[in-house]
Amino acid sequence: MSRPGAPHHVEVWVGDLAVAEASFGWLLGALGYEPFQRWEGGRSWALGSFHLVVEQSPARTSDRHDRLRPGLNHLAFHAGDRAAVDALVDAAPSHGWRLLFADRHPYAGGRGRLRGLPGERRRVRGGARRRTGGRRGRIGRRPMSFFESAGL
Repeated sequence: MSRPGAPHHVEVWVGDLAVAEASFGWLLGALGYEPFQRWEGGRSWALGSFHLVVEQSPARTSDRHDRLRPGLNHLAFHAGDRAAVDALVDAAPSHGWRLLFADRHPYAGGRGRLRGLPGERRRVRGGARRRTGGRRGRIGRRPMSFFESAGL
């Protein structure tokens, strides 16, 4: 059963469904998602009660995503420990993804944060922010990477 307030799904409109299916299919599969739905204009993958949808809708007004315009800037996924993030980063280029902020990898968001994504921008996050110590304790970060994909 889902918790009230938890996301049910996120739908991302894409310019090229075949490219998005290949790049997101690989990434989401690597993160434990299972293929969920398939129809002429879209695909979805599920993890628990949440699912991510990519759709090449005929109603879209552009074939190109721009994270700097109003709307979705990025998606962040927990990806595990540093070794898991490194494995994703190593395999990502052969699946249509490239690192964002490669010059600052693996800490593009500041010390302790990894970033990377395919043609447009979506983020893969390896680990969660966690509080260490008491209520006013320091915030620790695990590795994360941000990638960009041509599939958006």
